[in-house]
Amino acid sequence: MIKCPRLTIAGLGGDTGKTAVSVGLCRVWQKQKHKVIPFKKGPDYIDMGWLSRGANHPCYNIDLFFMSKDQILSSFSFNTKNADIAVIEGNRGLYDGMDIEGSVSTAEVSKVLQSPVILIVDCTKVTRTVAALVLGCQTFDSEVPIKGVILNKLAGLRHESVISKSIEKYCHLPVVGAIPKLTNITFPGRHLGLVPPQEHPMAEESIDKAADIMSKHLDTEQLWKIAQEAAPLDFIAEEYPEITEKQVNIGIIRDSAFQFYYPENLDALKRSGANLIEFSALTDNLPPLLDALYIAGGFPETHAASLAANETLRNAIKQAAEEGLPIYAECGGLMYLSQELQWEGKKYPMVGIFPAVIGVSKKPQGHGYTVIEIESVNPYFKAGDILHGHEFHYSYILTMAKKDGVFFAFKMKKGEGIKKGMDGLCYKNVLATYTHLHALGTNEWVKGIMHIAVANKEKNLSFD
Repeated sequence: MIKCPRLTIAGLGGDTGKTAVSVGLCRVWQKQKHKVIPFKKGPDYIDMGWLSRGANHPCYNIDLFFMSKDQILSSFSFNTKNADIAVIEGNRGLYDGMDIEGSVSTAEVSKVLQSPVILIVDCTKVTRTVAALVLGCQTFDSEVPIKGVILNKLAGLRHESVISKSIEKYCHLPVVGAIPKLTNITFPGRHLGLVPPQEHPMAEESIDKAADIMSKHLDTEQLWKIAQEAAPLDFIAEEYPEITEKQVNIGIIRDSAFQFYYPENLDALKRSGANLIEFSALTDNLPPLLDALYIAGGFPETHAASLAANETLRNAIKQAAEEGLPIYAECGGLMYLSQELQWEGKKYPMVGIFPAVIGVSKKPQGHGYTVIEIESVNPYFKAGDILHGHEFHYSYILTMAKKDGVFFAFKMKKGEGIKKGMDGLCYKNVLATYTHLHALGTNEWVKGIMHIAVANKEKNLSFD
């Protein structure tokens, strides 16, 4: 039975203040010596990074497009065993999703977890209508457990009073927070949303400032009480299996240029027998005795000069690929494995496994959920498999020369991919893709990497 106290922080849309409130609350309770476990609904790495920093604990993803309801419950149960509270940040509007049923919405996740919802409302240039909006959310789906409202961007005490009394009268909900218009709380933005905390020189100061504001303007004691009132969930989760028959060394490039890793993916590799060896593409050499290499997404364009300057590592990775080292790369990793990256009018040499020149646009080139079909035989996935993932990239291929042995393994059934509806660029035992996969919903990803890593260790690299 799942008994962990929990809250879902939701909004009427994007940019309503969900991240600032969620991160601030995590830090408030973490400072009070509570064990806070953060979760993020929706495909996201940057908000998850801020939530992790706020709670001083890894943030986990829960998303009904990637995983089943039972998989969400299993993950929540497993990761909150010793928690004092779980803080779940929603995405977009409470009922927003892929379809008119809202099948992958924050609301549906809150129903799966029976998590009390705290609704944040941007009160800019509106008063009594806020109550109508909240009442609409309550009646739209009566099974969604909306338990309180936070008012954001208030103009003054009179503004707050009119809205609060309207909500209490018509919605019969407590107003658990009233945040004025503020200019001194900023998590700086970039084209994909927030700047990752790894790149923000004053990340801790920003988080502490958010915590101070939440302590001052939210009723944190009432929020804690609402979380404690979450109904127990009658769900018995199986333990994640520990599979350690074959030990392999998998390199992980993890630094401020490449940080978009789901902790569940890394945990799944560890449970399957992988020893993860982290190193930096900015400063380090290639570790010896690797059986495979995994490079996730990030912002290589903002670190292009430093990545290009580490010529020793670039050459070592290219040589290792030629010798058959399995390399799995996502998004930013794909950019790094290209021939050249062009950014702000300058050209930077990259690893050069793929003969592609990468550009970076000011507009999204791929943004949202993806569905891929495995079309071609490759070292990681079986032909014919259909996998769900997501893509968020402003980069794109400017040009790509022909090179023997280079081919696309994926066909995009939903999403943009790399080029003309294709993704999964392959060469020898290297696969690079714009699609991010989540291990809990796509066990094929874990099996594929482990299979090729074991085969490499045993020098049995044939596949069919």
